[in-house]
Amino acid sequence: MLEKIKPVTVIGAGLAGCEAAWQLAQRGVPVTLREMKPRKMTPAHHSGDFAELVCSKSLRSDQLENAVGLLKQELRLCRSLILACADQTRVEAGGALAVDRTGFSRAVTQAVRQHPGITVEEGEVTAIPEGEVVIATGPLTSDGLSAAIAQLFPDSRYLNFYDAAAPIVTFESVDMDLAWFGSRYGKGGEDYINCPMSQEEYLAFWQQLCQAEQAPVHGFEDSRVFEGCMPVEVMARRGEQTLCFGPLKPKGLTDPRTGREPYAVVQLRRDNAQGTLYNLVGFQTHLKWGEQKRVFSMIPALRQAQYVRYGVMHRNTYLDSPRLLDRYYRVRGQERIVFAGQITGVEGYVESAASGLLAGVELAHRLLGLPAVDFPRQTAIGALALYVSDQSVADFQPMNINFGLLPALDQKVKGKRNRNALLARRSLGLVEGLREALSRIEGG
Repeated sequence: MLEKIKPVTVIGAGLAGCEAAWQLAQRGVPVTLREMKPRKMTPAHHSGDFAELVCSKSLRSDQLENAVGLLKQELRLCRSLILACADQTRVEAGGALAVDRTGFSRAVTQAVRQHPGITVEEGEVTAIPEGEVVIATGPLTSDGLSAAIAQLFPDSRYLNFYDAAAPIVTFESVDMDLAWFGSRYGKGGEDYINCPMSQEEYLAFWQQLCQAEQAPVHGFEDSRVFEGCMPVEVMARRGEQTLCFGPLKPKGLTDPRTGREPYAVVQLRRDNAQGTLYNLVGFQTHLKWGEQKRVFSMIPALRQAQYVRYGVMHRNTYLDSPRLLDRYYRVRGQERIVFAGQITGVEGYVESAASGLLAGVELAHRLLGLPAVDFPRQTAIGALALYVSDQSVADFQPMNINFGLLPALDQKVKGKRNRNALLARRSLGLVEGLREALSRIEGG
């Protein structure tokens, strides 16, 4: 049967593309890996090696009580190439997994180029090839390929060029004694959490927001990002009452505790179907992360808020994945085309590798006539894929893995670390149960 399988084209030799190619080739599926470097470089890249880490050399926490630490351990259990190379080139970084940047990329490149099932072809791709294809070209996809992707989705908002994303907090960290569910004028059901502020609270918040320190614009980002979507701190500087007539407008919102409209109201909108995550409406921001936590904690109901994503502003390219992709990162209705990595809206090195692993595994199993390996929502790999493909997510923005994406435990657990440890234990048990299915390689 293997002789009848035509090579799968993987476009992009970043973390997701290399992982997808590796998973396919390890299962006996031939791969043609297309990479435009070194013939064509982007402003963010400086090396011709694969899996180049263009920002930090840290893959973040390696502790199981942290969601990205759990994701790493799941990937190790699934024999991820990226995690194997990261562990091989690890450098001291406390509880984080940091790597020798050059050594890591070199290790990935060597493994991929030496694999007998992978053929590397250099040069830019400007059209989507025939046959089975995995597109893993990242947030800086070339203009030529972006135009080709656009033709796939003529009747859809196929690509987002986002300038801003608001912070997201966990529902359980919102003080509901100081907030309430409800929509403006009582319309639309309990779609929002409303966080009221008195005049004194608002003025103190407004003053600190106006003075807060902004993050620098990086060299390969577009310095004009503010033109399309105004940061909340810029809006605040336009006048003391500007926010009260904008995102903090109290009109039509009656506090059930007082029976009156508050002076100002910060609204939180549900960010996933389970209601475990909420974003701060209208709080697109370019403040430094520490400043966001300091200033936004002045909102009474958010004093103890747990942020799973801080607000960011930079130019990026990603799919409106909930409308376009399924749980295997395949294009709905055109399943021969699979996307992986940051172009799908997963955020982060490890998350990109996880999407590449799942995409490669599913595609290989489909081509080999094997049952799909369905990572459940209780696993980090599965939760991330199911969030990206969740059609109930209305305002889709890139997302790191976080425990808010996983279903809650059946029992009450005291302390966040203890709760997260139990969530991790549940997840790893489920991944262990999938290892037999993951290791089935026809002809191997």
